[in-house]
Amino acid sequence: MLRPSSSQILKNGESIYSLVIAVSRRAREIMDESFEEKAPTEENPVKLAVEQFARNEYRLVEDPAVKKK
Repeated sequence: MLRPSSSQILKNGESIYSLVIAVSRRAREIMDESFEEKAPTEENPVKLAVEQFARNEYRLVEDPAVKKK
């Protein structure tokens, strides 16, 4: 899969900052899962996380109270 751009992943009104945070959290989960299973990942966890967001396996949920007016 080619690297998806942020505009392909983000929907209207979602911030790139939130996407970066969500991808980094998911990448950490992937690393933790591979550590628990004692099986190293073949691919970069950040790349896997970005691909999962691009395929809509995970979605970005922003807190409306945090958004700027």
